[in-house]
Amino acid sequence: MPRDARYDLLFEPVPIGPVTARNRFYQVPHCTGMGYTMPQTVAAMRAIKAQGGWAVVCTEYCSIHPSSDDSPYAFCTLWDERDVHHHKLMTDAVHEHGALAGVELWHGGMHVNNRLSRHISLAPSDSMPYHAHPMQVRGMDKQDIRELRRWHVVAARRARTAGFDIVYVYAGHDYLPFQFLSRRHNRRHDEYGGSLENRVRLLRELIEETKEAVGDRCAVAVRLAVDELQGADGITCEGEGRDVVAMLADLPDLWDVNVSGVENDSCSARFSEEGFQEAYIGFVKSLTTKPVVAVGRYTSPDRMVSLVQRGVLDFIGAARPSIADPFLPMKIEQGRLDEIRECIGCNICRSGNNEGVPIRCTQNPTMGEEWRRGWHPEVIPPKTSEKSVLVVGGGPAGLEAARALGQRGYTVTLAEAATELGGRINRESRLPGLSTWARVRDWRIGRLHNLPNVDIYLGSQIDASHVAEFAADHTLIATGAYWRRDGQGTHTPFGVPGCGEANTLTPDEIMAGSQATGPVLIYDDDHYYMGGVLAEQLATAGLEVRLVTPHAIPSSWTSMTDEQGFVQQRLLRCGVNLIVGHVLEEFDGSRVRISCVHTRRTQRVECATLVPVTMRDADDTLYRALTEADTNAITALGDCAAPGAIVHAIYAGHRFAREFDSTVSTELLFRRERAEL
Repeated sequence: MPRDARYDLLFEPVPIGPVTARNRFYQVPHCTGMGYTMPQTVAAMRAIKAQGGWAVVCTEYCSIHPSSDDSPYAFCTLWDERDVHHHKLMTDAVHEHGALAGVELWHGGMHVNNRLSRHISLAPSDSMPYHAHPMQVRGMDKQDIRELRRWHVVAARRARTAGFDIVYVYAGHDYLPFQFLSRRHNRRHDEYGGSLENRVRLLRELIEETKEAVGDRCAVAVRLAVDELQGADGITCEGEGRDVVAMLADLPDLWDVNVSGVENDSCSARFSEEGFQEAYIGFVKSLTTKPVVAVGRYTSPDRMVSLVQRGVLDFIGAARPSIADPFLPMKIEQGRLDEIRECIGCNICRSGNNEGVPIRCTQNPTMGEEWRRGWHPEVIPPKTSEKSVLVVGGGPAGLEAARALGQRGYTVTLAEAATELGGRINRESRLPGLSTWARVRDWRIGRLHNLPNVDIYLGSQIDASHVAEFAADHTLIATGAYWRRDGQGTHTPFGVPGCGEANTLTPDEIMAGSQATGPVLIYDDDHYYMGGVLAEQLATAGLEVRLVTPHAIPSSWTSMTDEQGFVQQRLLRCGVNLIVGHVLEEFDGSRVRISCVHTRRTQRVECATLVPVTMRDADDTLYRALTEADTNAITALGDCAAPGAIVHAIYAGHRFAREFDSTVSTELLFRRERAEL
């Protein structure tokens, strides 16, 4: 289809200093969990985005010197000439598709502990490290500042040699140049401290010297946090954030503006609306003639056009939407809006970097697999036979398997016992803050309806005799999982006496509408979102709620998705009583006995309704019946094989579809990048 004329504005070329972007779609720097040890993996992933229509494709944070070492987390480096070769893999791949390549030069200051390099960490003033560590951070002297400026210039020159078109000066997310701007971190009494003009001095010098270093070959961008969301204690968009932009207005070639820190900038959909940053960054274009880019988890082209027309932005910045759909710009350009995989804001992408592994995405199972598995988000190998596949279960794994198999051209039948497709997504997307998760279901259903080789049967309760009668060449059992009632979990491997009897409700029952009676005690040994979001829902409904967890913080794994602080804040504001570091020992129907994980001291707590959020059991009755009957070509998939998050179910469905009927050895799981010897 031709592009809708309403969106022509988004495809205008935009100059950035000496270079020109072909359109207004700008993939801002974002972490990948790959870093300098996986240059081919990085290059392939960024190349896919350039192919998908992004006019600018940037690296993640790129260290300029070993004193900025974020190990064990993955980051890029421009420490020596060998790094230039690695980066050239990415710039060449991006340029091949007509996009500009940007590099985010970075020094973490007090945010890095230099675990690998063992350099002393640096900051504007003597400080404690941001991340707990036995070694303090040294305040920089004048020679340190001169060295920092030299490191930045050398890295900028290497970036130019590597083929980058845009070179960043990074004063965001509370890293070193921003630390000089901040009164909280900069307690100096020389020309680099005190007044705002003095605190801006280093940033001004870095911009000027970087422009001189790269000449007319590269544009120089500034990434600046204009608000720390800390009120008067921090930089604000009404105060010094605005003043910094006014002081440097036309010095850089581009402004990339956001809020700080990273957890605020990448706030999940559970705790922020699409475009929430506009209230903080909306002033910037009024103070500069240079182009401005910012993010907002934007997926609607109408919203994008509005941002440009209203003079808020020149470029539509994206990290997470470009991960969920690397081909978002091309789909808008070609009038294929219904094919856009909209970001759901779950922040699973952030968990990859935080766990030190390559990025992954709930919506886009090919993310991070471009080089090591050769997966492409839009292209999948065609079928190699006329085999048919029966998929039992229309939850996330079944939907993705049926969709991808159908895309390959196989004859697929999808049978779902309920009257609607979606499985667990239908229940969980109705929980507080999780409505965007329904996009996982909706996109796949939309794609399935365009595949004439896929038949869908709702309200179909399938048993072993039906499978035998259907006689498909392969049967996938994707029947999901259900929450246990007995409290069995990591800290209670034999369950909990009394749990599962009177006055116990599982998460499934609450999501299905069962009414709890207060006081409610939620025992969370799952540690992701479910315990916290149920506590929020019940407390908001007016019930007295206690959340007990063996861990030191509630919903501890949400630290990986940058949500834990928001979860805890929300629960406290809802009046939820948090009891951490305790294990559930017993429930008698009206009171629970809990014990401290450290001292084993016990206490009894009143409880009219107990909600155990511990293990889930695979709903594998059909699968076991088929395997016991020696039925051939049966595969359990997703939660039916191993209960996990939605991202795991989508990946399992996609991987099965990719590898089905393949001659590739399953022992060759993926390619690995190896150090040269």
